[in-house]
Amino acid sequence: MAIGRALFAALALLACMPLVAQHGEQHMHRRFDDAEKWSKVFDDPARDAWQKPAEIIAALRLQEDASVADIGSGTGYFAVRLARAVPRGHVYGADVEQDMVRFLTDRAARERLPNLTSHVAGEHGPNLPAQVDLALVVDTYHHIPQRSRYFERLKSALRSGGRIAIIDFKLDSPTGPPVKHRIPPDQVKAEMERAGYKLVEQPDLLPYQYFLVFAPR
Repeated sequence: MAIGRALFAALALLACMPLVAQHGEQHMHRRFDDAEKWSKVFDDPARDAWQKPAEIIAALRLQEDASVADIGSGTGYFAVRLARAVPRGHVYGADVEQDMVRFLTDRAARERLPNLTSHVAGEHGPNLPAQVDLALVVDTYHHIPQRSRYFERLKSALRSGGRIAIIDFKLDSPTGPPVKHRIPPDQVKAEMERAGYKLVEQPDLLPYQYFLVFAPR
């Protein structure tokens, strides 16, 4: 399978950055302040072969009028696809980096996606302007400090029946960040349980990543 070497080189670089303990939950500090440069990595077409964005979106079974948050939206790899999947709904990209927010705003205009908007997130919450049916978190979970508290607060941003989908690298994946910097799925489940969620689905779709879907208890 063809793999985007630049993408995995970037993931390895990110994984080597310092980690900071936060109430027993660690997160990674890293600046992403050159969106044009990172777009060449995050939006590398070779990523599609293993990330399987179409299969992920299909598995989420979104209604055409659904509201979705892409937390850690970056340059919009998932956000633009989600916006096309919910033409009568809305997608809110959320990222802590101002340059990523600017880039995604420009991309939404360029690709004529009026139902996609980009917003500056905070360390303690994504600062969504409205409630959503789904929050998608792809390769971003480890960047979030005090995760149990973060997701406990996020419950108020979910509509009735809302869900959170978390995707990240498996411990035994032959590619991706060094194992010592990955968060195992059992730890994600435990942290989300502390935040007041239950695991409702675990699709087995991806070769290198786990895919966990949670709902408030």
